[in-house]
Amino acid sequence: MYAVRIHGRGGQGAVTAAELLSVAAFDEGQHAQAFPTFGSERTGAPVASFCRIDDHPIRLREPVAEPDAVLVQDPTLLHQVDLFAGLSKQGWVLLNTSRTLESLGVLDLVERLEPGHVVTVPATEIARKHLGRPLPNAALLGAFAALTGRVSLEAVCRAVRERFPGLTGEQNEEAARAAHAYVLLDRRLSDA
Repeated sequence: MYAVRIHGRGGQGAVTAAELLSVAAFDEGQHAQAFPTFGSERTGAPVASFCRIDDHPIRLREPVAEPDAVLVQDPTLLHQVDLFAGLSKQGWVLLNTSRTLESLGVLDLVERLEPGHVVTVPATEIARKHLGRPLPNAALLGAFAALTGRVSLEAVCRAVRERFPGLTGEQNEEAARAAHAYVLLDRRLSDA
């Protein structure tokens, strides 16, 4: 089973991101579930959402304690919440930021994980460009598809268009595709 934990703040689309990821996985013939957990239900409050993906029916219903991947929508949470609890050395981290890992103070995380398993993508900036709003969830899912290959970019785009028909879906799809391309390019450059 592949488990993803998404951390963000209320209003950033962390819950929607988990739901879209589960729909994308289901669309590709996998079993999936998504659900959130949060304290006070208000804009700006820390939120965590979860997605599990497997080839077999999923019976677990508790929050993801040992994720295979962690997506961080808001880097201001980095030193407020233990975002990486339970993450193994082989885990993946995708951070929504244009800042360097050093300036974020997460070099210890980089050293703890496999090389190349901590990746940044300016998902909020990509979202602003394509949607006109700072909603990083679709962009992060596009980046996640490029980083892990657990779901395809096309499945993410179908899930986005299904959830948000019309112009909003098209703009979110553009953001997902841009973030996907960003991660692929960044990985090629770092491998060179």
